[in-house]
Amino acid sequence: MTEQTSQPRKLKVGVIFGGRSGEHEVSLNSAQSVMAALDPAKYEIVPIGITKNGRWLTGDVVAALTEGKTAAHATLLPDPQASSLMQLDESKAVSGLTVVSQLDVLIPVLHGTYGEDGTVQGLLELAGLPYVGAGVVGSAVGMDKAIFKHVMVANGLPILPWQLVLKRDWLEGETAVLDQIEATLTYPVFTKPANLGSSVGISKCRTRAELKAGLDEATRFDRRVVVEQGINVRELEVAVMGNDKPIASVVGEIRPRRDFYDYTAKYLAQPDSDEDSELIIPAEIDDAMSDTVRHMALNAYKAIDCAGLGRVDLLLDTDDGKLYLNEINTIPGFTRISMYPKLWEATGISYSELLDRLIDLALDRYQEKASLKTDFVE
Repeated sequence: MTEQTSQPRKLKVGVIFGGRSGEHEVSLNSAQSVMAALDPAKYEIVPIGITKNGRWLTGDVVAALTEGKTAAHATLLPDPQASSLMQLDESKAVSGLTVVSQLDVLIPVLHGTYGEDGTVQGLLELAGLPYVGAGVVGSAVGMDKAIFKHVMVANGLPILPWQLVLKRDWLEGETAVLDQIEATLTYPVFTKPANLGSSVGISKCRTRAELKAGLDEATRFDRRVVVEQGINVRELEVAVMGNDKPIASVVGEIRPRRDFYDYTAKYLAQPDSDEDSELIIPAEIDDAMSDTVRHMALNAYKAIDCAGLGRVDLLLDTDDGKLYLNEINTIPGFTRISMYPKLWEATGISYSELLDRLIDLALDRYQEKASLKTDFVE
């Protein structure tokens, strides 16, 4: 009689992408790369797409989001006893819920608002589902450029001079806001929505007129805007991975051919064109600087209680050699040509192995949290 060996059950991995964000299209590109790289022998992929108006879909989601094709309307419930993707029969309202798939772990590939800012992470916590990446606090702090800067200062990590502008103050008194910025910062400055990535809504401003235009543009995307001192810099990036004991990749450098590394340079430029940017891995810096950059990146990662993954961006002043923390992307771009996976590839970890490790980190973190008490009885 032949002894039968059972195959290990595949993990059901939900990949969430799209979303209500200016980075919607970037998210689609990242998610398609992630789903293509997940080992089909280990994982059963459950695609979950979110439209620009917030509707959750499953099935042939990429075609639904890019070509307008139909897909099943789905949702997750904030209930750990029903931690499955549910399909909605809209003719029956809530009574029409049916289970589409049990889920073992989620990979949020939602760049920007309503995805990278702790909102989806909060839903997944309520649903009792393991997920890749930072939790609610790490996501929210990493996303908000102003709060992030305050946390860096509190941890003794260097940042550039900056100011926060509220949209309400801008609309009620443009002249006063411009005067205040000019009294504390010198041109050029950068205007940035506090809660967006991929350089959406960012402007480099060299004059008062450009500063006004930059604030007009940034306040289209956020009610809080960061105005940051511009300097002559080299842009350095480090990929970090891990939970309580994270590790750092080799250091990379971005050399924009445009005025700065904007959305066009990141996603729209043709390779080797005048608008393309040069990615240098490893960065052309000495060992001492490399160690300093990686150490600073790990300290920033720990300071915001990041988990799973993060890409830490730093600025090296070419005039005086000072190093500054710029930001942490808790859900960085994840196509095969994105900086985060390329940095790990240069460090010796392949794209598919990277995804395996991130899933394992998500499951480990979930188990650790599940062991904690949620009630108190004397």
